[in-house]
Formats: sequence, structure tokens, C-alpha cells
Amino acid sequence: MRYFLELSYNGTPYHGWQRQPNAISVQEVLEQALSTLLREGISIVGAGRTDAGVHAKQIMAHFDTKNKLEEERFKYKLNAILPREIAVNRVVEVQDDAHARFDAVSRSYEYYVTMIKDPFSLDSCYYVKKVLDVGLMNEAAKLLLNYTNFKCFSKSKTDVKTYNCTITEALWVVNDNHLVFKISANRFLRNMVRAIVGTLIEIGERKITKEDLIRIIKSEDRGQAGYSVPAHGLYLTSVQYPTNIYRK
Repeated sequence: MRYFLELSYNGTPYHGWQRQPNAISVQEVLEQALSTLLREGISIVGAGRTDAGVHAKQIMAHFDTKNKLEEERFKYKLNAILPREIAVNRVVEVQDDAHARFDAVSRSYEYYVTMIKDPFSLDSCYYVKKVLDVGLMNEAAKLLLNYTNFKCFSKSKTDVKTYNCTITEALWVVNDNHLVFKISANRFLRNMVRAIVGTLIEIGERKITKEDLIRIIKSEDRGQAGYSVPAHGLYLTSVQYPTNIYRK
């Protein structure tokens, strides 16, 4: 039987989602907890591979087990043995061929920026000291929806078949002294959101222009784009699936 886990985690203590040979990861911690509870070797597949320090408000993962689970009770037991940085919000049975990564139809991220020195957001927001032109940043963000090839924002030496992504939302929201960048797409390239945010911040600082953004995208050259903002301000917020993957 196959189950989906809906998870949240604080990525600060972990070296990303994916198992690493010499560092602790979210995947490793979850697999150990599941294997302990179910008394069988469990492997999980996540909807994406967040980098070290990146957080998730909602991420899905699937696993197979020979056990029929009482979903609410199992969720309670799993949360009881997981560390405080990882929470299971839902356990749900899905079709045997449902896939947490390949069946996802949309993913959304948020990036948090603070414009004041705030000791309480050191691990959750990126502090930008310069004044930003948010209106200009939003004008530039809208331009992203006109393109699909985002090789210029992809981490170098990434093994992917295509650099095409369909972005459906990209905007900045002002909340007092904080900014939130919201972006949704059918898929994302490695490091893509952090590179986009860094480039848009440079536009907000008037270091580059909206016209430069168009040139950067068309160049397909990562070296032309802006810097990658730190991981600790990035959150995976939503992963959406077609309803037919769930068992009725």
C-alpha cells in the first residue's frame, strides 16, 4: 500500500531534504522514524529536494508499506518520535502508482525579506539593508510570466532534460517592514527561486533594470543573473496534485 505524508519542517538543522553520506537530512530522519514504527525498511520519495537550510510549510512524500495504517493514529505516533523541527500534518492512502514528485502539478514558494535589523528573524528572513523599490520589483516579476526557459537562474552543472518551467504567479507583497516574494510554477530548477529573488532585489536597488532582466533570461547564462539569496529565507509552501491520485 502507498501513502502520502504531508509534512512541515524547519530546515535550519538539516543539510537539505535528500540523504547525504556525511550530513543529516530530512529524508534520513523520516525514513528512520517510519522504519522504526512499521518494523520494515522504508524508503520515501519527496515532492522536491530542498537545499540545506530551506524550510517547508507544506511538502509531500510517499512511501510503501505492507501494513494497513490507521491514518490519524499513525500520524500521532510518528509525530511523537520525530524531532521538533519536523511535523506530519496528514497521512493519506493513495493509488499504488501515485508519485509525490512526478504527479505534482504545481509548486509554490515564498521568500521572506526583512528591511529592519530583527534579532528574532535571523533564521527565517533575509535582512536587506538598502531601500528597495518594490513597485519596480513587481513590474519585473510580472515579466517572468512571459518566458519559459530559465536556464539563467539554474545552478550550474545541473542534470536536467529541460530548463523550461511555466510560472503562473510571481509577485512581492509588503507586510510592514517585511517583504514576501510569492512564486508558483509547474516545476522549478535547482536554485531557481533564490537566483530570481537575488536578481529582483538588484532591480529594486536600481543596480540593473527590467530590460536587463529580459536580456538575462534570453542569455541562458547563470553568470549574467543576480546573486543567490541565502537559503534561510526560502519556504516551500504548497504542492498540488490531481484529486484522482487519492483513494476514495
